[in-house]
Amino acid sequence: MMCLQDVNTLSPAQFVETFGSIYEHSPWVAEAAVTQRPFASLQQMQLVFSQAVQQAPESQKLALVRAHPELGHRMGIDPDLSAESTQEQGRAELDRLSPTEYKQLRELNDAYHKKFGMPFVICVRKATKAIILEALEQRLTSSFTVELAEALKQIDAIAALRLQDKVQV
Repeated sequence: MMCLQDVNTLSPAQFVETFGSIYEHSPWVAEAAVTQRPFASLQQMQLVFSQAVQQAPESQKLALVRAHPELGHRMGIDPDLSAESTQEQGRAELDRLSPTEYKQLRELNDAYHKKFGMPFVICVRKATKAIILEALEQRLTSSFTVELAEALKQIDAIAALRLQDKVQV
């Protein structure tokens, strides 16, 4: 864990290396954030990362959402599943689904991907498998625009927790 003072003194390359995985497989977010240092607080750092995403073109936002794994689907077989995602999905017990739960999650994931062209994203560290399944059903009724905004909001929540894991206040 690093203190904020150390974060502010990292070289740009060290900063991107350290924080490039905060947003799943999207180091471009850290590359944009590094130019906004020094950070006065962890909250400001989180805001700068979030603003980098919000200021990106829609195609880049969509690519960010698509960089996230489908929940429960690729665990154990997806070599691109980040260590953070594996750990987060495990905490939500998505690695211990019953056959019925797995079938339900698979069907909902497929329907979601077919409708929106992106994986369902939720901050699993703030949810249980029951909450995740319920949210997936509810969010299937959204429009693409609403759902993209919600996915990005969830990604910001994931990133904020990942930053808290790396930077002490």
